[in-house]
Amino acid sequence: MERHELVPQPESKVTNLLLIRHGATPPNEQRPYILQGCGINPSLSESGQKQARALSDFLARNSVLQHVYCSPMIRARETALAVCEPFGLIPQEIAEIHECDVGLWEGKSWDIIMQESPEAYRAFMDEPSQNRYEGGESYADVLNRSEPAIQNVLERHPGETIVIVAHNVVNRVYLAKLMGLEIGRAKEITQTNTGINIIRHKQGETRLVTMNAIFHLKDVPH
Repeated sequence: MERHELVPQPESKVTNLLLIRHGATPPNEQRPYILQGCGINPSLSESGQKQARALSDFLARNSVLQHVYCSPMIRARETALAVCEPFGLIPQEIAEIHECDVGLWEGKSWDIIMQESPEAYRAFMDEPSQNRYEGGESYADVLNRSEPAIQNVLERHPGETIVIVAHNVVNRVYLAKLMGLEIGRAKEITQTNTGINIIRHKQGETRLVTMNAIFHLKDVPH
């Protein structure tokens, strides 16, 4: 079968990063969905497992990967294990890219949060980069701990294509920074479960090439 590479093999000084959100979990699929943050740590749902397999098959056909990294959370690690399988790799964990701490709002839907904490809810929605999930982190907090860790990985792998499997808020704030957006606007960025963001890094410059690609989910619920 002819290979059509998702990203061309990088030049010797270029790192290609595929930044991916984990597959779906039961809390992602609840309606209304609940905030799982970093305290609720489920496995992938049946749909999430299908998404991870579709992602793995797609990457096996369209890329050559040298390293796979992931958040230490179960949903990210299970997704990363699926990605690793056809390449014979083992996922390496990055502690700093765990999902946002949503504090007292963990396990609650936005409807309930609006009713129980109207002032904190309004403050967060108005400016999530500075106002925290009640008892948890702000978007700026997440960016400040996760960005240096991601950049460190990029610097270590010139000439290679790598994967990082992370989370909705982690990906959103990092992508907002790359696009030059105010970090508070990260909530406007869509990150589908197992959506692929292609990022290129060369000699200190990092740029976004493709955001939230979901070609592999054509026949999979998402």
